[in-house]
Amino acid sequence: MFDDIAWRYDFINHFLTLGIDVWWRRKTIQLISNKEKPIILDIATGTADLAISLAKHKHPFKVIGIDISEGMLEYGQKKIKREDLDNQIVLQQGNGEELPFSDNSFDVITIGFGIRNFEHPEKGLSEMFRVLKSKGELVILEFSRPKNHFLCRLFDLYFCYILPYIGKIFSKHDSAYKYLPESVMQFPYGCNFLKMMQQAGFDQTIFLSLTMGIVTIYKGVKP
Repeated sequence: MFDDIAWRYDFINHFLTLGIDVWWRRKTIQLISNKEKPIILDIATGTADLAISLAKHKHPFKVIGIDISEGMLEYGQKKIKREDLDNQIVLQQGNGEELPFSDNSFDVITIGFGIRNFEHPEKGLSEMFRVLKSKGELVILEFSRPKNHFLCRLFDLYFCYILPYIGKIFSKHDSAYKYLPESVMQFPYGCNFLKMMQQAGFDQTIFLSLTMGIVTIYKGVKP
């Protein structure tokens, strides 16, 4: 599915969020502590938006972006080349639930709008904990639902009816943007997801809601 919509993925994301997704990623990066030349893993990197921002603003030694979709990685690689960041960002195909890296390999792990697509998010969190170094940070940006009842009704209306219609027009894919609201509705956001992070071993866990609760940033540290 993601291979099929890769050619329109960035445009549709910016269009459907009115460009606010750029600010969401910036806030995510701001939650990462300043480290000297960190090695960063960006899981579910997609077309590498977050990986590129990390390379520009966190001055890493290396950013490794992995994604299960070859089509998304292909478009991401083109963007990295345009930004002249080939020496800082490496993209490779990989599964977030079976990370192909040694224990204690990374200073920071990020995920932008990808954890809800995991079949077994608790397994993915366990893998992230394994490959993080001690004192390493996990920072996740994901959709959530507003707590305000009226805003939640508006959110559901937009996500369940308007967004899939617009997404279908631009992506030429019948089901991709029907999947998005379904995955958001099923995701255990807020305190429930924080508990999953704690069960995986993460300490100092916090979450920050943005844009009236439409998205949430989660952070945890490996002891």
